[in-house]
Amino acid sequence: MSESTEPIVRNSSADRDRAGVQPLLELRDLDTDIALRRGTVHALDGVSFEVMPGETLGVVGESGSGKTMTALSIMGLLPQGGQVTGGQILFEGRDLRSLAADEVRRIRGVRMGMVFQDPLTSLNPTMRIGVQVAEPLRVHEKVGKAEARERAIEILRRVGMPRPDRIVDNYPHELSGGMRQRVAIAMALVCSPRLLIADEPTTALDVTTQRQILELIDDLREEFGMAVILVTHDLGVIAGRADRVAVMYAGRVVETAATGELFRSPRHRYTEALMEALPESAIREAGEHARLYSIPGLPPDLSRPLTGCRFAPRCRHVTDECRTTEVTLSPGTHQHACLHPVPAASAGPVTLPAPARIEAEPAPEPAAPPTGPDGPAATPVLSVRSLVKDYAAHGRGLLRRDAGQVSAVADVSFEVAPGETFGLVGESGCGKSTVGRLAVGLERPTAGQIVLDGTDIAGLTGRERRRMHRRVQLMFQDSYAAMNPRMRVDAILAEPLEIQKVGDGAARRARIASLLDQVGLSRRVLERYPHEFSGGQLQRIGLARSLALQPRLIVGDEPVSALDVSIQAQVLNLMKDLQRELGLAYVFISHDLSVVDYMADRIGVMYLGKLVEIGPAREVVRAARHPYTQALIDAVPSITPNPAAARDGITIRGELPSAMNPPTGCRFRTRCPLAQEICETEPPLAGDRHQVACHFPLRPESSAASAEAGAAA
Repeated sequence: MSESTEPIVRNSSADRDRAGVQPLLELRDLDTDIALRRGTVHALDGVSFEVMPGETLGVVGESGSGKTMTALSIMGLLPQGGQVTGGQILFEGRDLRSLAADEVRRIRGVRMGMVFQDPLTSLNPTMRIGVQVAEPLRVHEKVGKAEARERAIEILRRVGMPRPDRIVDNYPHELSGGMRQRVAIAMALVCSPRLLIADEPTTALDVTTQRQILELIDDLREEFGMAVILVTHDLGVIAGRADRVAVMYAGRVVETAATGELFRSPRHRYTEALMEALPESAIREAGEHARLYSIPGLPPDLSRPLTGCRFAPRCRHVTDECRTTEVTLSPGTHQHACLHPVPAASAGPVTLPAPARIEAEPAPEPAAPPTGPDGPAATPVLSVRSLVKDYAAHGRGLLRRDAGQVSAVADVSFEVAPGETFGLVGESGCGKSTVGRLAVGLERPTAGQIVLDGTDIAGLTGRERRRMHRRVQLMFQDSYAAMNPRMRVDAILAEPLEIQKVGDGAARRARIASLLDQVGLSRRVLERYPHEFSGGQLQRIGLARSLALQPRLIVGDEPVSALDVSIQAQVLNLMKDLQRELGLAYVFISHDLSVVDYMADRIGVMYLGKLVEIGPAREVVRAARHPYTQALIDAVPSITPNPAAARDGITIRGELPSAMNPPTGCRFRTRCPLAQEICETEPPLAGDRHQVACHFPLRPESSAASAEAGAAA
């Protein structure tokens, strides 16, 4: 096969030497049940796959598909009421279900390791890092305290932890998200396991930290010679990291194949639908204004008897036969359980983008910022001018004296035109969420102006401030946490109307009914409580609440980052539909550039409190000028990953500098591969429609080359 038709796959030693090698792990017809008060959930039904020594198996699917339950079944960590009821778990040729409990405990503690999704909840907040990393050594290998501490420092050093000899004495809350995930990986690897299970290890991380963690797992896999099961709902992560893929739906494996083969020619209709729901797929097929494919309905209730194909109620190609016929995986190396699979010939070869070249040119002269996405425009609905937000940092101890100031937002300016979506992107800690809270009046700026419909809201107080909220609303990342769990949906949606004294009872009920129609929810939901809804339904309710007062501007703070790709597509389509219908303006905050690329008209890129690039979305993503922006683009996981760009592009290394003592001049210079002495002076935002704050901006043709090739693919 020619090079142009060999996308994605990493030619691992496990794949080359598969013949004649015994699997390290093999699941045979694994069944797992979870006993609940309302009945028994059949979480896994006949799950079978194998993992070879040294290979990475990606397990992908929506929430509720059984991915995590498979991992927990292997590790013996099922929740209360959970039990493996059938099948075999063969590890190194031995069935773990047939061994004594003490022997299984030792195998799972020493020969297997697991990294959990949220390291903050999986780490003990009362124990120092060194004690937690060393604990498996002391329990399983009976190592002394001093030796365990030294080995903990060594494994922390091997997972790329800065200053490990000091970190061992810290507590989890003192570390960043990326550092906590490194600690979790160190704990899983300290006993040198042969199998590492990583359950959504990067879901809560921004793209640059995500890339570092995934590269770390790759490097450690090679170093330790271990196998990896990578559990995720992110198809891009799987495409760039796994040797083989198992796609799960409703407790079953519905398709499995080598990574390149599966992404080049998916066969199961569920796999096809997941790929079509991605923003990058819509943009590649029909441009940035295309509508995302949204998988209708929800996964089935696994506590009820099911017949036929479990995806049939949501499938575009369903027939009567699909609803009644049990479908098993087909034979061969590319297995699928579908009566009407995607024709193999319909999927052509994937052409990889050309590598991005890192070049620089003299910075342009500063120019006035643009007034809208297409030049001169009507009065902006929001105008942020020289915005500054500093927080007082307090020291430790009883007196908690001031220890300085945290520069969260530093001289940020941008405008949002009526009906426009302005995307704000950057790493965690860059200040984008702080800008969002300032824009909706939840916090007061240290300096600068926030002009909403001609009124500077920064100085408003009391009744004027409350009335301002009629014009701007915030859509939260975690809708469940933003709702009172003791209030029914009708009370949640009525609350802003009551606070603002809008209409009487009848008018409010009519408004609530209209809101539910707008966001596509049945009026029967009004009598239910937040815990009774899925994540996508909660986000629709959150959107309905933000629309209650008919605002002109909605600030969405990571509104889809916690959602599966299929639910994400539904929410993004809904937001675009409502924007066209109601003339809304959005400030869309996210660390996911692929989502912002799809949603935004213009994009502002933030780094450590500063805007470093701002311009039309298409130009920023396909012809980035700032090295930091290009690094963010290169780090975004994609179903058509670019190994050449990953090798030759811009990679951010190290941790984000402290906002208490940010670098002088360009704040990115300490992590920038292009930095020179002049970068110690601060570059201004310069340019016309597309502005960049860099002494050595990238040439447009250099950063655009790989994007254009990727779009062509």
